[in-house]
Amino acid sequence: MKDCHWSITFTDWSKPTEPSKDKMAIKGRNWKNRIGLLLKTNSAQPISNLMKNKSHRLTADEVSQWAQSLDKLLDHKYGKMAFFIFLKTEFCEENMEFWNACEDLRMLSSHQEVMSKANSIYEEFVKNEAPKEVNLDFYTKNKIIQSLNEPNVASFLVAQRKVYSLMENNSYPRFIHSDLYDELLTTARRGR
Repeated sequence: MKDCHWSITFTDWSKPTEPSKDKMAIKGRNWKNRIGLLLKTNSAQPISNLMKNKSHRLTADEVSQWAQSLDKLLDHKYGKMAFFIFLKTEFCEENMEFWNACEDLRMLSSHQEVMSKANSIYEEFVKNEAPKEVNLDFYTKNKIIQSLNEPNVASFLVAQRKVYSLMENNSYPRFIHSDLYDELLTTARRGR
């Protein structure tokens, strides 16, 4: 099971230190290289192109609204894309993929489609040793397994809420304080 990784550096709190400009420049280049690589491998339209494409130019107001709540971020097509790219850098993109799959399930109306999608979600995200296993407790997994006999659009609702809460309380605050978000906001403010 994969969890999002925390990168914590412990320092002496009584002696605040500032990173050197050289270290900051290297960190910035490394971040841009990682994002650039992800943007090249991302199947969706890259965010860097969004900032350059006049028909899809993000405004500072749009990007600022993403910091108001995870709901606002996920409701915005490019906010959702930026968050997904960030999750990839933290090796926990399966949370967003699971959440999206559950949203897709909730939109289905045919019983056959619901059964197929529910089994697919279980195999890909819930089953022990699933390729993109999300972090769910034993009780929640068992409820899902029981519901697979007669799945419905709400079969994964409790699990979806748990994953949403995990993203909201862990990944989302880190995204809002990340270099990626800062760069998107700065670029939007400059109107590039």
